[in-house]
Amino acid sequence: MARVELAERNLPIPEGVQLSVEGRRIKATGPRGTLEEDFAHLPVQFALKDQTLRIYAPWARKREVALVGTALAHVRNMIRGVTSGFTYKLKIVYAHFPVTVKVIEKEKKLTIDNFTGEKTPRVAKIIGNAKVKVVGDEIHVQGNSLSDVSQTAANIQDGTRIPDKDQRVFLDGIYVFEKKEGT
Repeated sequence: MARVELAERNLPIPEGVQLSVEGRRIKATGPRGTLEEDFAHLPVQFALKDQTLRIYAPWARKREVALVGTALAHVRNMIRGVTSGFTYKLKIVYAHFPVTVKVIEKEKKLTIDNFTGEKTPRVAKIIGNAKVKVVGDEIHVQGNSLSDVSQTAANIQDGTRIPDKDQRVFLDGIYVFEKKEGT
């Protein structure tokens, strides 16, 4: 496998966003707050100069070239999070048994009661600083970290999965129907 002398990508930092680099730890601060991520597990280097973040891997193979792009995408999502945030909307769908959804803020979990007539509630974990609101038959998951928001939405959707049934026939559940940037 041939090596590339230098795999490099540059990311301009928009106005109003402060980025700090300490080794492989990146901290983004913007109008909506602060996000921090550790990239120590990736074989890439970071350099900050004149409102531009340089992500590079010297003498990279195919895998390292791909990981430079992965690190770039993560930092770009951090910048989008501290400037506008992320929102996922989920729809509560049921055919016969009305489903009751409650958010328990203290325990960082969401309970789904009476799903397909079950007596015990199903529980979905809320990750990080994601905010969850129940609005009628919709659930809104909002936050600055895309990974927290998307994983919380996935936990909620997966919490209503019905094993050993045909999903085309048994449509009961909670499903993501909209993903957008901003709140």
